Amino acid sequence: MAEEKQLSMAEVRKTIAASLGAAFGFIIALMWNNVVLGGLAAANIKLGATSTAGDWGGWAQGVVTAVVLTVVMIVFIIVIGRWGNK
Repeated sequence: MAEEKQLSMAEVRKTIAASLGAAFGFIIALMWNNVVLGGLAAANIKLGATSTAGDWGGWAQGVVTAVVLTVVMIVFIIVIGRWGNK
């Protein structure tokens, strides 16, 4: 029989940290995608038949939200990364 490799706690932590880091990065990307699309809509640049006009106030609020969310997610990525390297 082949030897079964035991997973160490360090390997599990690294895997969890990498997965959470990727998930947080994906959240950041989705938020900025909405900001870019909102900016294009506010500028009345149509990207297909379903595009509607937006307003600059809503876009500015989206930018602020995206910046805050980005900073928070980066802090989470750093904290989780340090936890994973223990």
